[in-house]
Amino acid sequence: MPKRGRETTVPSRAFAGGMNKHIYFPDADVEHEPEPLSERRELKKKRKVSRVSETLTPASKPRRFPSTSNQFGVLRALHRPKQRRREISSSRVEFHREWSYSSRDFSGCRDRLVVVSYNILGVENASKHPDLYSGVPAKFLKWKRRKRLICEEIRLYNAGILCLQEVDLFQDLAVDLQKDGYDGVFKGRTGEAVDGCAIFWKDQRFTLVHEENIEFRTFGLRDNVAQLCVLKINQTEENANLPARSSMYHTSQSRHVLVGNIHVLFNPNRGDVKLGQIRLFLEKAYELSEKWGGIPVILGGDLNSVPESAVYQFLASSQLDIRLHDRRNISGQMASQSFRSMARSYRTISRPFMYRWTHEELRLAAGSYGVTSLSHQLKLSSAYIAIPGSSRCRDRCGEPIATSYHSSFMGTVDYIWHTEELVPVRVLETLPVDILRRTKGFPSKWTWLCGLCAIT
Repeated sequence: MPKRGRETTVPSRAFAGGMNKHIYFPDADVEHEPEPLSERRELKKKRKVSRVSETLTPASKPRRFPSTSNQFGVLRALHRPKQRRREISSSRVEFHREWSYSSRDFSGCRDRLVVVSYNILGVENASKHPDLYSGVPAKFLKWKRRKRLICEEIRLYNAGILCLQEVDLFQDLAVDLQKDGYDGVFKGRTGEAVDGCAIFWKDQRFTLVHEENIEFRTFGLRDNVAQLCVLKINQTEENANLPARSSMYHTSQSRHVLVGNIHVLFNPNRGDVKLGQIRLFLEKAYELSEKWGGIPVILGGDLNSVPESAVYQFLASSQLDIRLHDRRNISGQMASQSFRSMARSYRTISRPFMYRWTHEELRLAAGSYGVTSLSHQLKLSSAYIAIPGSSRCRDRCGEPIATSYHSSFMGTVDYIWHTEELVPVRVLETLPVDILRRTKGFPSKWTWLCGLCAIT
């Protein structure tokens, strides 16, 4: 076949082989034969490989160093990664709970008590109500993980007395707490429920001398229970050398303290039962305190009632006229703030007695027929009220904004109450609401307890 185009000879020195090579430059006006299909495909592959290699292997750029005309600019550039790490670390610290301290003088006080109240969320309750924890990842609800974190937090606070609610694996928890020097007692709910209340104490610092339990079912007040324990305060080196601003003291000469623990009925519509349970709990606590010589009283628990409720008013003021309150809103759990304000205004302007109670409802709430007013003889104060806190964590009453948070509720229902012989030194603040909303509910990555109150 004749060759088309101009023929040019390339000197052999241009190639390693030493032989003459012939390269053809086609003329523009000459018609070319089409290349075979296999050759065209091979050429396309080579072009693609060439493009890819150029894209993946760009020319290296020279390294740029900060200008030395400003030495402070150089330092900022060199230390920028460390600054970013510090910012990340500070965001994590933001989720730690802080202590708020009292400014009172405690020179006349003698013994130190560290008290913690937890609703630890029963395993069975968590599994029976998945709708309440729909925003919580399943791994955060696992008991093994929560138990480990609960014990770590208790160890961190070095609490002497623990009041726990919704405990349904008492023996499992007691084994771990025993390693940290705790002894405890448990009272399960009556009926089909498997959870109950538990009180633990450091066995080197306290000795159990008396125990009583209340089964509210005996009084027609559902299957909830309460505990009352008289603890003797042992003389220890820690109590003899009291550190400043780190304790809860009591001024009484008694070496005993009465500890009460309760988990009140949840049902918001049964205010008569709620009042009846709390009334009976306070009566028994007062009787036992007097029996042991008027010893100081500490009451912890989940009251399933908010700070602006009639239940809270009864505890704080020792008085309550039942007829001034709606049985279905005694605890304030379901009513909005606007409704409560409207109801109070209506009662003030109109007639003094707004609500009707049946004879049976009054009997459950007051303990007998024909009684419409409640009273108790304990002079109680809420531990958090005594110590001012941040507006990010406290409501207008001075209580934490939220100790419970799930898909249907955010608010405070957990408390520590005490008689006047006890003087709170510090309280553990709850997480601010803006941070709580990031968690989507308790338990979460940063907090694993449904309700926590701690005082020292």
